[in-house]
Amino acid sequence: MHRVAGIDPGTRATGYGVVALDGNRLVHVTHGVISTRSQDPLPARLRRIYEGLTGVLREHRPSEVSVETIFHARNARAALILGHARGVALLAAEREGLAVVEYTPMQVKSAVVGYGGADKHQVQEMVRRLLCLERPAGPDASDALAVAICHLQTSRTRRALLTRKAAPR
Repeated sequence: MHRVAGIDPGTRATGYGVVALDGNRLVHVTHGVISTRSQDPLPARLRRIYEGLTGVLREHRPSEVSVETIFHARNARAALILGHARGVALLAAEREGLAVVEYTPMQVKSAVVGYGGADKHQVQEMVRRLLCLERPAGPDASDALAVAICHLQTSRTRRALLTRKAAPR
């Protein structure tokens, strides 16, 4: 079974989700949020995110990691701080020897919902349906699961196209 960890980085809440592909079926493995305290210094928050992600990656052994890219922030300072959280996520994956693939929010929404302008509730509901969850995961975990689903769907399509291209005519 091919497993992918999805990460939705943030300095207050970093969502993670692990999804497996069993044949053509998406299988939920785990999801959650690594929360930090806003009153803690940034280095301490980043260490908490790093340690939490490393624990998830070691426990669930994905073969790849997918991360959402930064698409906009309220201001330059917010983008910079978010960039720190993304860097920690990339470092955790690299330290575990995992390949990292990045997707824009529009790519994730298109792959999961079928519409790049979908809102958070639409993404949460589609993730719930695709993974047969009893109730939607929270917004950060749903976004992380969506990034993992996006990668599995995108790589499955890419493999099918390559197989088709390589087939003798």
